[in-house]
Amino acid sequence: MNKRYSHTEFINFLQTELAISPADIGVMLRHRESESAPLPMILWQYGLVSLEQLTQIFDWIENKNYVGLYSWVIEKEIP
Repeated sequence: MNKRYSHTEFINFLQTELAISPADIGVMLRHRESESAPLPMILWQYGLVSLEQLTQIFDWIENKNYVGLYSWVIEKEIP
């Protein structure tokens, strides 16, 4: 999966849309280096998001990837 968003955008989404606390985001960021799991899975593994929130996160990522891919296609089509 090609990432079409920045970590800043992702963290902003977590805080504004899902009300994930800065402390919980800190846990996720501390464990990203020691675990090879994607960031959303780290949040879920540590019980920092519900299954419903995890679904929202994946929907957001999918939307970002779709928009990024669509933008790339438009750029390639327009001379």
